[in-house]
Amino acid sequence: MTAPEEERRVQDAVRRHARTSAFAEAEDVIAFVLSDPGVQEARARVETAETELGLELCDRLQPFQDRYYQAVAGGNAARLTEVCAGKHGHWGRICVLPDGHETSMEEPHWGRNSEGRPIAWVGSAPDGW
Repeated sequence: MTAPEEERRVQDAVRRHARTSAFAEAEDVIAFVLSDPGVQEARARVETAETELGLELCDRLQPFQDRYYQAVAGGNAARLTEVCAGKHGHWGRICVLPDGHETSMEEPHWGRNSEGRPIAWVGSAPDGW
């Protein structure tokens, strides 16, 4: 191996180590913040409110969920491209309302969570919750 190749190999290894260390430190900080009792209490209140609002909107918005299921089952890509991009896969949330619903319908994101229960949310959900 030539000297420049060896130098490049060492630099790449240093970059990988620095990146891995930075991610590990960030994960530790995030875990520390999320473990705070006040943050956990706030998270629980938000989850309760999202569930309550999801149930409240269920009768009115269920037809959108039905159309989404039909599009998935039938492989209807055209219909699926019309669905809101508000997806939070980390929690199994997929907004089933039409794209632009936040302004045209003035509705929050709405769908079902990974347990199949109705849920509504506003904006983006932060990762880790």
